[in-house]
Amino acid sequence: MKNAVLVSLFILIFTSCQTGQNSQVQIPEGVHKVIVKEALQTSAYTYLLVTENETENWLAIPKMEANVGETYYYRNGFKMTNFESKELGRKFESVYFLESVSRSSDFGTPQPMANPHASMPLASDSSGQTRYSAQVIVEKEEVNVQPAEQGITIADLLGNKEKYAGKTIRIKGKVTKFNSKIMGRNWIHLQDGTEYQGKFDLTATTEIETTVGETIVLEGKVTLDKDFGYGYSYEVLLEDSKIIK
Repeated sequence: MKNAVLVSLFILIFTSCQTGQNSQVQIPEGVHKVIVKEALQTSAYTYLLVTENETENWLAIPKMEANVGETYYYRNGFKMTNFESKELGRKFESVYFLESVSRSSDFGTPQPMANPHASMPLASDSSGQTRYSAQVIVEKEEVNVQPAEQGITIADLLGNKEKYAGKTIRIKGKVTKFNSKIMGRNWIHLQDGTEYQGKFDLTATTEIETTVGETIVLEGKVTLDKDFGYGYSYEVLLEDSKIIK
């Protein structure tokens, strides 16, 4: 009788241990588990300050409901440094842009995130704003810049892209956005006041430093349908640009 009781107790303990082990959540490789510490809402994005193993990071996700204390899982994401949200009136030292987050660690294979620097608009609205993939909004600014000597306009480039493909050109415009050290490059968004079929923004890669608001002349090589992978795809890109004094 005593032996039977001991055997039953052993089986009960063993079964409980096994059940406890099986109930543990197995997080797939490459998946981050985070807890929300702060949530900020804008018209297009939700910014989350999250903790992961005592490390804090900011995440930016297309607008969603989120509350402090909730747990989410995500993969990948594009890290942007010194990112300024005009709507929030603040600059983030770094922020990871994500396509989405999940309440479960098993959310399948994520789709590549849309590029936060994309130069291909999805639609234009009556306010003059052009909406980009992943709900990123680039505003058309009041710019009136005369073409550089021996240069062309953004409208001319976008309207005749095949003509300029592979050629080195000059474009004068106002720097409307500047992001540094992403994929080993600096990224410039340029506007000159011209547009073609609702497209008014030109993206250029460079090693130089500049600031938003400057009017500069860029010289670079025109590349079409450039795909860096992970959502960094461009219809027209001005590569390896330099500033012409």
